[in-house]
Amino acid sequence: MPQRVVITGLGCISPVGNDVETTWRNIVAGKSGAGLITRFNTDDFKVRIAAEVKGFNGGSLFGVKNARRMDRYTQFALAAALQAQEDAELEIHDDNRNRIGAVVGTGIGGMNTMSKQVDVFNSRGAARVSPFLVPMMIPDTGAATISIHLGLRGPSMAIVTACATGTNAVGEAAEIIRRGAVDVMFAGGSEAAVVPIAIAGLANMTALSRRNDEPERASRPFDKDRDGFVMGEGAAILILESYEHAVGRNANILAEVVGYGSNSDAFHISAPAPDGEGAVLCMRQALDSAGLGIDDIDYINAHGTSTPLNDASETTAIKRTFGERAYKIPISSTKSMTGHLMGSSGALEALFCVKVLENGVIPPTINYETPDENCDLDYVPNEAQQADMEHVMSNSFGFGGHNATIIIKRTGNQTKQ
Repeated sequence: MPQRVVITGLGCISPVGNDVETTWRNIVAGKSGAGLITRFNTDDFKVRIAAEVKGFNGGSLFGVKNARRMDRYTQFALAAALQAQEDAELEIHDDNRNRIGAVVGTGIGGMNTMSKQVDVFNSRGAARVSPFLVPMMIPDTGAATISIHLGLRGPSMAIVTACATGTNAVGEAAEIIRRGAVDVMFAGGSEAAVVPIAIAGLANMTALSRRNDEPERASRPFDKDRDGFVMGEGAAILILESYEHAVGRNANILAEVVGYGSNSDAFHISAPAPDGEGAVLCMRQALDSAGLGIDDIDYINAHGTSTPLNDASETTAIKRTFGERAYKIPISSTKSMTGHLMGSSGALEALFCVKVLENGVIPPTINYETPDENCDLDYVPNEAQQADMEHVMSNSFGFGGHNATIIIKRTGNQTKQ
């Protein structure tokens, strides 16, 4: 019989806070994490803004030597995982480590390490390239590092589905538990792609906002004057457990993963299908797997990137999925504050969905000023809203046509006895 899958721990490193409490407080307050890029000189760049993580020091967390051998995205992943473990009060030992695993994805991986080592190769020759280049660069290192650091001997893998990665990681980890293969999974995503080559490439394909003079107002999902997304960075990790295992160890159950959908547009390498067909099917898959109807969804955390094509396509898909009810569902894009964390976005937004259910508060979509006739739903503009919610949905869509949707259910916020 399939296992119920619950969430018992949360951890994150984000542009608006380096822990869950700070991040959530700033999200509810509508605080933007965007600003001028500080990690490299942008004088020759068309785009000079991003939502960077602030005040993070991997050396102080892991030791200077260890941190030097981890790309920034791996440092983020491990830091978030340790927070989540502490939040879940999860003890790992020889009696349970074989049934605990990690599915932690990334859209890009160690691009910072790769680009720096290419510079070394070109300027100083092959002999000076770091022997740590490959293990620091590859996408599975985040999951592997968490598994090695904590001694997890269950499944360990990376999901790489561009900007759908984080949601796919949570959904696939839930499926591993649901089929009874393990009891606990660390699930989420990490990204650290605020690096020159990535910013240049995305800027040249006109995916990024060029509001360099007002970075905090640059990410404006569903607004008529949106002109692209703001690159973000960070990580989010959720502890997923079988319901029986969580109850057996008297864990604090935060919420339950009840629905998951995943498919492909099969349309274009970077543009979403204009009619939202793949996204429609994905949301319907999630509803069907949860045994829910369109009247059961109380809030949608939208993919909402702030690009002209995505926001219009997602709006169309939501209307096609929910019909007239779409106009009654509050929808927000927290990317208006965090920027777009690429492969980590879906995991951070799943974390926000847990906090939405826990607190009865819907985060706003900030910078929503001018309505767009093609985006005519309730995007919770500029101010958070109170609401009583039972089921919430989170959408993620990625380059290559990847679509992923999860549905999270309130569980009554069961506390330990």
